[in-house]
Amino acid sequence: MEDLRRDLAAGTGKKIYVDYISIIERYFVPFFGERHLHNIKHDTIGEFERWRNHKMGRQPKSSTLMNFASAFSRVCSTAIQRGWLSERVPLPKMSRKGEKGSVRPAFNAAEVQQLRVFMSTWELAGTQEFDRLQRPLLCDYVQFLLLTGMRHGTEAMNVHWRDCEWYEADGIKYLRVRVSGKTGERYLIAKHETLRVLQRLHTRQRDIAARDFEQVLGRVDKLLFRNALGMRPRTFNGMFAKFMRESGLALDGGQQRRTLYSLRHTYATLELLAETDIHTLSKQMGTSVRMLEAHYSKLTATMAADRLA
Repeated sequence: MEDLRRDLAAGTGKKIYVDYISIIERYFVPFFGERHLHNIKHDTIGEFERWRNHKMGRQPKSSTLMNFASAFSRVCSTAIQRGWLSERVPLPKMSRKGEKGSVRPAFNAAEVQQLRVFMSTWELAGTQEFDRLQRPLLCDYVQFLLLTGMRHGTEAMNVHWRDCEWYEADGIKYLRVRVSGKTGERYLIAKHETLRVLQRLHTRQRDIAARDFEQVLGRVDKLLFRNALGMRPRTFNGMFAKFMRESGLALDGGQQRRTLYSLRHTYATLELLAETDIHTLSKQMGTSVRMLEAHYSKLTATMAADRLA
């Protein structure tokens, strides 16, 4: 855990290291305690997995099992690197196979339009000062996620004005955003409509509103998602849930509850329906082609119905 935390602090660690640390602290240490690694056998791993599942209260999905297996491998490799264990000692591995995670609910194109229409009145309907500050900010945040496909939370909330800049190709200007997320740093191209979202944010943020917009974009070292007073909310989850309930769009057709992650899923779905190349989409969204194919394979086959029938 010290190694992982040191790498994170130095900026060389991956975001997934935070999950590894949590797994080691909450599961490995309580169960394995003072056992030596070379005494952990296959049966011990089986006991651990049954104990873990009971503690979690559910059967973990494949992605969760991958994280547990990777965290355990890190523990083993650290022991070998430090000379505490010979690399010739056979060590058991944790299972990486589980139920596939269900696809998150999304909005279709008509529902996105319905959401935008509702937004225009909802953001002005706050009766308390807090609501009047936060509702417009949430609406801009929702629009930004729909227009970029960015991960909500760490990725989007840590974007600064300096990270948004113009990129020109063949005489056309595009809005490019630098993102630092779970897969490292990348650039993505935002939809042209994102410019209006940034202009709204600029107009409301009192500490930069007097400056020319073009002097703020790509230059100012201040967070993008702040309210008029310059304060960034810790999370939008609670207000988004309220927004969903009042919009009447909280549940999809399969009665799955929509969350902020649904906005990223919506972006991917609409891009694939627009026949965006899956390799291009993987770069834009900071995920693998394999992951996109796993989650959207049914969609991609449906899109090609005219060619397959």
